[in-house]
Amino acid sequence: MPSYPTGPVGRAAATLAAALAVALPLFAGAGPAVADDGRPDRDFTIEDPRITESSGLAASRAHPGVYWTHNDSDDGPYVYAVDSRTGKTLATITMRGVGEPRDVEGISIGPDGDLYVGDIGDNLDGTWDHVWIYRFPEPKTLRDATVTAVQYDVTYADGARNAEALMVHPKTGRVYIASKNEDGGGLYEGPAKLTADSPNVFRRVGEVPWVTDGAFSPDGTRLVLRSYFSARAYAFENGRLGEDRSVAAPFQRQAESVTYTADGSALMFGSEGAGSEVVRVETEGGPGSSSGSGGGSGEGSGAPSKGGDRKGAGDAGEGGSGNAALGAAVLVGAVAVWFALKRRRK
Repeated sequence: MPSYPTGPVGRAAATLAAALAVALPLFAGAGPAVADDGRPDRDFTIEDPRITESSGLAASRAHPGVYWTHNDSDDGPYVYAVDSRTGKTLATITMRGVGEPRDVEGISIGPDGDLYVGDIGDNLDGTWDHVWIYRFPEPKTLRDATVTAVQYDVTYADGARNAEALMVHPKTGRVYIASKNEDGGGLYEGPAKLTADSPNVFRRVGEVPWVTDGAFSPDGTRLVLRSYFSARAYAFENGRLGEDRSVAAPFQRQAESVTYTADGSALMFGSEGAGSEVVRVETEGGPGSSSGSGGGSGEGSGAPSKGGDRKGAGDAGEGGSGNAALGAAVLVGAVAVWFALKRRRK
């Protein structure tokens, strides 16, 4: 479930999110449709009624067009493979050998083809002295199955943290976690190799804003981090954050997840809720691009393609201006609702 910061900022964020939930359907109409040509990696809606709190996305390396996701909390040790062509679940994986998941918030695939599932959330703002990461090989065949997962204990060098973003570097295999709180968060780097025999200490290596998910580009040179209302792309080299810039991101009711497509040609943005939508936003420069002005950052690059590709909110140019206008209208409406409620309380 989404957790907002406490205090005035938290109340404002919660009110804005609620206003967006009401206003978005009025402006946006129906949800995204699967592309007519049936190609993968296009906008799609998660059809499975069991998936009501999709909090992470990871593009399959073994099965083109398939995305791994999971519920937030109170679900169990389950991971789902969803087909972007149809929005239907192709496989439900049950993890055994792990404890009872508390707050699963992120998922990523390493260079070894293993899936990493981050049970790293802490809605009590850092009261748990440790969190967990679960790991198992991506199944070669998509069917319902039970797999044995390795469980890793995770602690932070500077004390307990609440986090929603887990990213595995596609080249080094190193695991990173982005924490969050009212004043922002930190990027934490795990040990070079995780061990199941003792706690894995993650150390702060960078400062980041409020983050709900993140993803590395396939070549590992970019790290995209998203929040409820925006996203940013960072240059990433030698395990450290570099120059950053805004990324085109769609306005969604509960903006919870992001991943690159397997070829790096686009970012896929997901949200929570029953029948939640996953929206594709092209990266500039084409598949696997990490050079040029776009650099795989997810910044829009022209009008939407015939395959149903979308530009994110705030893009310039044909197709993007509509989303920008929608975003402006929604935000203005949300702020108006917030101030009206504030005046009413007074």
